[in-house]
Amino acid sequence: MITFLQRLQQLLNTTRQVDFVAPLLLRAYLIPVFWIAANNKWNPFNPDSSLQNTIDWFANPDWGLGMPFPELMAYLAWSAEYFGAILLLLGLAVRWVSIPLMITMLVAAFSVHWKNGWQAIHDPMSAFAAENAVEAIERLDRAKSILQEHGNYSWLTEHGSFVVLNNGIEFAATYFVMLLALFFIGAGRYISVDYWLAKHYMPNEVNHVDS
Repeated sequence: MITFLQRLQQLLNTTRQVDFVAPLLLRAYLIPVFWIAANNKWNPFNPDSSLQNTIDWFANPDWGLGMPFPELMAYLAWSAEYFGAILLLLGLAVRWVSIPLMITMLVAAFSVHWKNGWQAIHDPMSAFAAENAVEAIERLDRAKSILQEHGNYSWLTEHGSFVVLNNGIEFAATYFVMLLALFFIGAGRYISVDYWLAKHYMPNEVNHVDS
């Protein structure tokens, strides 16, 4: 029995030959998340785009976050997301860039989303349902009835149902966990600049990982 289990474990261990796929897919998932977030704040190649709206939102205590040094905070958030997406694409300095991106996610979770609970989308049947879930579903039902009466509801819902956003910490927490994994495991072998730099400058460390 022990021999059989050992062989099963050896068979399982053979999958480590393709363990670079996991960090590669984590990077591939996160790249558009941060690239789109950064460009929604400011697209430096679009003359009509500006970071001012984000700065104003960071600064205003009434309808924004009321943060100190809003201009600095806005540029730091944008830079982390913009250059973070590029570095994730290249697989360059992935462990290092994961740090400011994780900080960005923590700031977003606690300053923006925390008061809304866990869920990103309202689901009153979930154990993580927000306190205002019932009210949100009432609003959703009212919106559906208006659309059914005055709009082409079958066309509007052809590719998915309408939902009400809860804007909880779910997405920020998920991205944080993914970044935390990349912080510990790195960019992955073969398909990353980090791997080839390490192979050239720290071959003993890379050979140990490859073995």
